[in-house]
Amino acid sequence: MTFRNATISDLNEMQQLYIETIQSVCKKDYNEAQREAWISGVKNTERWIAVIETQYVLLAVIENKIAGFATLKDGDYIDFFYIHKDFQRQGIADKLLTKLELEAQKQHSKMITSDISITAKPFFEKKGFVAKAEQKNVRLGVELINYKMEKNL
Repeated sequence: MTFRNATISDLNEMQQLYIETIQSVCKKDYNEAQREAWISGVKNTERWIAVIETQYVLLAVIENKIAGFATLKDGDYIDFFYIHKDFQRQGIADKLLTKLELEAQKQHSKMITSDISITAKPFFEKKGFVAKAEQKNVRLGVELINYKMEKNL
């Protein structure tokens, strides 16, 4: 496994990973309508391009395939954190999170925060994150629950 920063040429593969991961990995925590509403964010190409251009975007690559990606916005907020459906439970999330935390520290952040899905909450709790609030977001008329979480660095 290697790590590298994302470029615009990675956009389509990142978006495909995002869609497939939500559809597959989040199935037990979110129903079909919720997953479709969540996935609808992939259509906002301008946002995705802005993420790649303005955030710290780290890819985990295995045999020239993106196995996971994570982004750090403003040095202290995890905006995206997705592991490919075929690469779950292989330590990729651990390594990506460690690298994001190191980057946050390099940027002099004392805390890292994120809005974490029901699916990812146990992983982040194991890594020292604390849930501060349950949030109900409405997207395309569908309610999605996630958690505002934070960790002191």
